[in-house]
Amino acid sequence: MLPETLSAPLLPARSIALVIDDAPETLGLISTALEDNGMTVLVARSGAEGIELARRVRPDVILMDAMMPGMDGFETCRALKSGPRPEPAPVIFMTGLTESEHILKGLRAGGVDYITKPVVVDELIARIITHVLNARAIASARMALEQAGQSVLAFAPDGRLAWGSPGALALLETAEARALVAEGRASAPLARWLAGLAEQPISTAQPFAGSGFALKYLGQNPGEIMVRIKRHAEGENESLLAEAFGLTDREAEVLFWLTRGKTNRDIAEILELSARTVNKHLEQVFHKMGVDNRTSAAVIADRLLNA
Repeated sequence: MLPETLSAPLLPARSIALVIDDAPETLGLISTALEDNGMTVLVARSGAEGIELARRVRPDVILMDAMMPGMDGFETCRALKSGPRPEPAPVIFMTGLTESEHILKGLRAGGVDYITKPVVVDELIARIITHVLNARAIASARMALEQAGQSVLAFAPDGRLAWGSPGALALLETAEARALVAEGRASAPLARWLAGLAEQPISTAQPFAGSGFALKYLGQNPGEIMVRIKRHAEGENESLLAEAFGLTDREAEVLFWLTRGKTNRDIAEILELSARTVNKHLEQVFHKMGVDNRTSAAVIADRLLNA
C-alpha cells in the first residue's frame, strides 16, 4: 500500500506510461504498481518496439531498462530524442548500474532521471509524479508560445535540437527545412550562427536566413539557445521596407543590406552599383525615414523587420 501522499490523485488524469524492459518480472511488477495508481500502462520488450509504440501513442513518461539485448536503453533513448520531432516524454532509466559513468551516460542520452533495480515502487511513483508534472508545465508553456504566434525552437550549444513548439516542428518537417535541420541537428551554417550567439546581446544579434526561412535569436536558458523561426520569401524584407517608408525597390534593397551591417562598398558590390549611386540612394532613404545617419536608419529598419 502506498502512502497517502503518493496516491493516485497526485498523478495527472489519464497519464500514459510506456515501460521498455526485456524482463517479464519487471514489466509485471511495474505495470501493476502504475495501474494501481491510475495510470494507463503500455509495455515493450525491446528498444525497437518501444520506439514504435512511443511514436504512435505519445506517452507521458517512459521507463527504460538501461541494459537490454540488441538496442540497449541508451541507444533507444537517443533515437527517441533525435529527429525532427524528438519524443517529449521524460525518460527515467531503470538500471542496476550505479557507477557515475553509467548515470551520466543515461543523462547524456536524453534521460531526465534514473532509479536503481530492484525497483522501490514508492520511489518510482514519486519520480514519475515529479517528471510528468514538470513535462506538462513545459508543454503548456510551449503551447502558450504557439498561441502567441511564436514558432520557437531550442537548440543545445552543440547544435542538437532540444525541443520546439508544434508550429516550429511542423515547419521543420517541410522538404526545404532539411537544409537547416537534419536528423535533429543544425546544419553547419546554422550551427556556426548559434555558436556565435553565446557572446552577443539579443539586441545586436543578426537574424539567420536560409532555405526560405528566417531565424531570430530570442535568448538563452541554461543549456538551451532559443530562436523564432518563420518562412522567409525572397525579397520579402525589401518589400516590407519599401511599403513602410515609401522607398523605391532599389532604395529598399540598399536599406536592407544596411541592416545587415554592410558598408557602402559592400552594398555596391552586392547590388552591382557604384559607391556613388549607393550614397545617393542612402540620401533618399535618410530623407524618407526622417533620420540623418546610417546607424539610426539601420536600427529603425531592423526593428521593423524583427517585430
